Amino acid sequence: MPPLYSRRMGEVWITGVGLITALGPDRETTWRRLVAGESGIGPLTLFDPTGFRTRIAAQVDLSGLVLPESRFPSVRHTSRASRFALAAAAEALGDAGLTLSAEAHPWALVQGGGTAGLFEAEAFVARRLRGGPLVRGLGEFVEVPQDAPTDRIAQALNITGPRITVTTACSSSTIAVGLAAELVRDGEVPVALAGGTDALCRLTYAGFNSLHAVDIEPAKPFDRRRKGLSLGEGAAVLIVEDAAHARARGATPYARVLGYGVTNDAFHMTQPEPSGAAWERTVRAALLDAGVAETDVDYINGHGTATEQNDSAECAAYRRVFGARVAEVPVSSIKGALGHCLCAAGGIEAAVTAMAIARGVVPPTTGFSEPDPECPVDPVPGVGRNCGIRAALSSSFAFGGNSAVLILGRVA
Repeated sequence: MPPLYSRRMGEVWITGVGLITALGPDRETTWRRLVAGESGIGPLTLFDPTGFRTRIAAQVDLSGLVLPESRFPSVRHTSRASRFALAAAAEALGDAGLTLSAEAHPWALVQGGGTAGLFEAEAFVARRLRGGPLVRGLGEFVEVPQDAPTDRIAQALNITGPRITVTTACSSSTIAVGLAAELVRDGEVPVALAGGTDALCRLTYAGFNSLHAVDIEPAKPFDRRRKGLSLGEGAAVLIVEDAAHARARGATPYARVLGYGVTNDAFHMTQPEPSGAAWERTVRAALLDAGVAETDVDYINGHGTATEQNDSAECAAYRRVFGARVAEVPVSSIKGALGHCLCAAGGIEAAVTAMAIARGVVPPTTGFSEPDPECPVDPVPGVGRNCGIRAALSSSFAFGGNSAVLILGRVA
C-alpha cells in the first residue's frame, strides 16, 4: 500500500540526548547502570503508600539534578515534572553542542505530557483539607495543566518555534519524537527538542493499583512469573535536527529518525487487543513510513510493561510481522529497570534506543529470568549485549489503543 501523502524527505538526525531516570540524574549514569542490569525500582518515599497493593516505584532522586538557578531563575516554583524536563533539556542541548544565547531560538518544542504538577496540587488539596494556608508555592497552581512543563522549557530557553504537547498516555512522547522529526523533515524548523516528562503522584499510583496492574515486586517484563508493572518517573529530551544543519556545525549524530507509525485499535480503554493484529498495524505503518524492510530491523526496544496481557499481545504482534525471525531479533524492555514512566516512557526508550544504535550495545530486560511460551522473543537477559544495529523499533502501546512505533537507524 503506498503512503497516503508525499512530503519532502529530508534526513533527520538525533544529535543530543538528555535523560533523567531513577537510575541516575543524567544520561551517562542511567546508561551505565542500565546496561549493567541494575534496577532503579525500590521503596516509594515520595508519599505514604499505606493502603495500596504495592509500595514500590522507580523514583527519581531530585538531589542529583544539575539545574543551577542562575540559568533557570524560576526553578524554585516548578513541579517535579518540570524540573525533570528542564534538566533533561539542558543536558541534551549541551550534548548536542548547541549553545544558548539571549536571543530567541526559532526551534520546535514537542513534548509528551502527563501528570505535570499534579503531585504538588495533591499536596495543596491535602493541606487545605487540614486547614492549612492557601498558598505555599506558585507551582501548586500554575503547573497543573499538562502542557506546563513544555511551557517551562520554552520560557527558560527562549524557544519561540512551534510548541506542542502530546497526551496519549504511554505513547505520548514516542509520538512527540515522530512529530518533531516531521517538522524538521518538512523544513519547518532546523532543530526540535522532543521527548516527554512525567512524575509520580497519588492519583496515577492509586489508579494502577485499583486496576490490579501493578506487581508487589519489581516488574519482570516478558517473564513467565510477571504479575504487573512498576510505576516510574523521569524525563527525556532528544535534539532532533536537520542533517545538513548538523553537518554544517560539525555535530556527531546518535542515530537517524527514519519514520514512525501511529494507530488506534478502538478495542478497550485499558486492555490490548489480544491477537496482536492491532499492534501489527502500528509496526507495519512505521516500517512503511520509514521505508525499512522487516529483515533490516536488528533491535526492538519493546513496550514490555510486565502485565500478562500486554506482553503476550506485544509478542504476538512481533510474530505477525517478523515471523520465525522474531526469535533472532533482540527485544528488551527497560521498564524492568526504570519502571513504567507513563507519558515519558516512549521518549526515554527512544533516547536509549538511539544510544544503543550509536554504541552498538542493546540494554537487557532487567528482572527477566524465566522464559514464557507466550513471549517467544530474545529479551536480552542479564546485562547488555554487543549488537550492530541497522534499524531499530521503539514501541509504545498505550491505554485507549493509542499506539506508536518509532524507527531509528544508523547514520551511514
